[in-house]
Amino acid sequence: MAFSELVKNLDSVRSYMRQFFAYGFRTRGEFSGSERSYDNERRRIESWLGDDMAFRRDAGGKSVFISVDSRKVRVNPLYNAFKAKSFTGGDISFHFYVLDILSGGEAKSLREIQDLIAERYLSAFPGAEPMDESTLRKKLREYEGLGLVRSERRGRELLYSRAEDRVDLESWRDAVEFFTEADPLGVIGSFIEDRLGGPGDVFSFKHHYLLHAPDSELLLQLLDAAGELRRCELTFRSRRKPDRDALRSVVPVRIMASTQTGRNYVLAYVPERESFTCLRIDSVRKVRAGEPFEDAELVRGRLADFEKNVWGVSVERRRGPEHLEMTVRASADETFIPRRLERERRNGTVRRLSEDTWLYSVDCCDAAELRPWIRTFTGRIVSLECSDLDAVRDIMTDTEMMLDMYGLREGGAE
Repeated sequence: MAFSELVKNLDSVRSYMRQFFAYGFRTRGEFSGSERSYDNERRRIESWLGDDMAFRRDAGGKSVFISVDSRKVRVNPLYNAFKAKSFTGGDISFHFYVLDILSGGEAKSLREIQDLIAERYLSAFPGAEPMDESTLRKKLREYEGLGLVRSERRGRELLYSRAEDRVDLESWRDAVEFFTEADPLGVIGSFIEDRLGGPGDVFSFKHHYLLHAPDSELLLQLLDAAGELRRCELTFRSRRKPDRDALRSVVPVRIMASTQTGRNYVLAYVPERESFTCLRIDSVRKVRAGEPFEDAELVRGRLADFEKNVWGVSVERRRGPEHLEMTVRASADETFIPRRLERERRNGTVRRLSEDTWLYSVDCCDAAELRPWIRTFTGRIVSLECSDLDAVRDIMTDTEMMLDMYGLREGGAE
């Protein structure tokens, strides 16, 4: 059962999850704040995670962390943080008042709703204060944004009614189950699953990435900003000084999700430098959206040209794009090799040179990013050329070290 104390602000919870349970593996002694605050937050988070927690002791003390078998997890346990959100007594009362008043299907004005709340409900509680018009208007606007009510103007009056719900959720169960565990904003699907009676057992994931969940709120804010190309001030953890926050003014344009690590990144335009940058979302602490960027068409044009050379997340180009060519050999019965090249080529091209050789070529921002991928073709590479000589040199050095390790150098093999 979740910790009984509800959460008003998720910022502190997100910070604790990152620093102590997901990435930091820190001990209580490494926490610079109040020990009481640490204990309260730890107990709260452990109540959500239950059996998915583990700990170890070393010379530095006891550290706790998330420990799960990703193949057996049916629902991301970190979604529970969003289901402990706090609300006031007035919030819950208003919810039932308004939905009950509008349940008949007849549209009503703000004044009519206000009068009915006082007449039907507040009259039963002596001394109850009437709901003021400003608060009621704000709440109805919030519900309209959530899709619970809709408004229409008749003459000078704005009338409110309940939004129609014609969605058969049961028919979407499988789609919701997959979305919940596969999408960076899967927490939305988790709430829908709760309405359906809990998660099903259709899907199992070999690579099940869980740690993006605490960043869902920030991710949604960045998606909204990217959709309207708004300037944003990002507060994030400084790499050089981890105990301090840094500020950066950018225009988010894309969200990039890694299928290898599960990490999410924001690709953003930096107006002051007239260039693009890529930031890990799990390093962002706060997003403050501003006005739409004054020259949105300029950003869209530069983005279309820039994306032609984006292979991964290393995008801060210090010079022109780097050109890389790799020739690989595969026999006639190894068609999976050219198929894999075609499937994983990203912005590169694949061309058949002969019956058993293929050429992969690409122009990218940083050829060093391709090194882990290139290494997976070890033993099949016929030639490798790149305008960045360091990238080729590093791969050759790694290959020579491997040959030495296994005693396979020419003249030295056993």
